Amino acid sequence: MTIETVRISEKDKTYLIMLKRKTGIANWNVLCRWAFCVSLSEPSIPPKEKLQSDSPIEMTWKVFGGTHADVYFALLVQRCHQEGLTISPKVLNEQFKLHLHRGIAFLATNPKLNSITSLFELTTNPSM
Repeated sequence: MTIETVRISEKDKTYLIMLKRKTGIANWNVLCRWAFCVSLSEPSIPPKEKLQSDSPIEMTWKVFGGTHADVYFALLVQRCHQEGLTISPKVLNEQFKLHLHRGIAFLATNPKLNSITSLFELTTNPSM
């Protein structure tokens, strides 16, 4: 059981463009990994919402996760277990999209994030 394709909304595409400028991180997949992990570190459950996949940006799960794709998948499964969710392809896909979207929005709208250094500080010091 795995996620096949990662699709990004047009709104998230705009956020990722901003994040590329601020951090200097050139690859969508790397920014998405940071965003996903930031969302997973947040103890609250991401709000359910209908997410659009209206952007031409998409990547395979293997591109998203790179050499650590299995680790990211295990983190998602663990989070679903923590929240008492059924582990099924549908639930995993939905939860992944919600966490990715929340993480991208969180990073892009954080006024203190203005460089790769501040991204690192933000992830090591959540009160930032």
